Amino acid sequence: MMQRVAVVGGGAAGLCAARHILSRPNSFAPPVVFELSGHIGGTWRYEERPDASGGAAHSSMYRDLRTNLPKEVMMFPDFPFERQLSSFLPHQEVQKYLESYCHSHSIWPHIRFNTEVENVKPALKTPGGGATSWEVTSCDARGRQKTETFDSVFVCSGHYSDPHVPSVPGIHNFKGAVLHSHSYRFAEPFSGRTVLVLGAKASGLDISIELAKAGAQVILSHGRPRLTFPLPPGIGQSSPLVAIEEDGSVRFQDGSLGRADVLMFCTGYNFKYPFLDADQLGLKIQDHMVSPLYRYLMPPAFPSLFFIGICKIICPFPNFNCQVQFSLAVLVGSVPLPSRAEMEDEVLQELQEKVERGVEQRHLLVLEQDQWEYCQGLAQAAGFPPLPPVVRSLYEEVWRQRQIHPENYRRLNYRLVSDTRWEVHPAE
Repeated sequence: MMQRVAVVGGGAAGLCAARHILSRPNSFAPPVVFELSGHIGGTWRYEERPDASGGAAHSSMYRDLRTNLPKEVMMFPDFPFERQLSSFLPHQEVQKYLESYCHSHSIWPHIRFNTEVENVKPALKTPGGGATSWEVTSCDARGRQKTETFDSVFVCSGHYSDPHVPSVPGIHNFKGAVLHSHSYRFAEPFSGRTVLVLGAKASGLDISIELAKAGAQVILSHGRPRLTFPLPPGIGQSSPLVAIEEDGSVRFQDGSLGRADVLMFCTGYNFKYPFLDADQLGLKIQDHMVSPLYRYLMPPAFPSLFFIGICKIICPFPNFNCQVQFSLAVLVGSVPLPSRAEMEDEVLQELQEKVERGVEQRHLLVLEQDQWEYCQGLAQAAGFPPLPPVVRSLYEEVWRQRQIHPENYRRLNYRLVSDTRWEVHPAE
């Protein structure tokens, strides 16, 4: 009998899941993709303001964002971007690419737009200990509720929509505006103001450069080693913010004081799955962590529930592509799973090794250099083609370029010459 799969979310991960389910018509019925908004694209869909219903914007996309990965490594391995596009793309081109992916693989008819998933819960196991089925309760734009049964659920709802704002002692004393990068859209309103940007990872750095170019004075506050590459005029660095004084001034870890008109938190996002009962699933869902997940994908107690794209600092689309194909191989039985206890032990051991290496709790899902071995392992186990070595090689080259010149690295264009070789093309 063909398996029915529910996909929660119509962003890149959800579309990738739908594409691969549709490519296996002998094993799977067409998927049902539940999408909260009226469009596909998830975080790649730019929203100028919060949605018309007065709810918060889902997307964290800002107007002038360009990708920090070249299209040559960002693409789904079986679906290249248009060749004539430059390597580093404005977000509109990524949205167009996802729409094209949707058309090309006939995914549109299977998406239920403006439909919220309210509850996903395991139904009783079949007599004889068969696989769990899932009851998915959804609600459409007219408020009509519906509960359906599926053999598997792919959670593809992303983790860039619930801002993480660390507590700052005395924050109520701050006289200016306080916002998270999730709400940032463009730089012009900050011209002539002093903006204290908290966090110097990709978005903190990108937004700081945008603000400085628009005439803001930026104080980049972070706990990393001092950035030594050239930053545009108008950006200074400081140690981490520790408190807001009674007079509204800001105090840093090194004891120095400063003043700012705006506090902007570029401090990441929380994992949030309001439609899941974590306790029932044997999961612990914290701000920066979901555990235990075997292979960063499934709760050992319920290995027909898959979280796609939960890892951080990865090459996202290729990673989703590997995770989805591995998950489908699990469902059709071509990848045998260890026992629940063995899966739990493996996850625990892996996390313990990271903690012993000094990895903080909030970075346990960061893969970085481990992502290549991880994707290779999924491909090997499930028998699909691994990522070509050129993806890693170019990804690492761009990472190096970004450390040397965060402002100009996007001026380069690349071409993939073979599975192992890339070359630089001058900007056209």
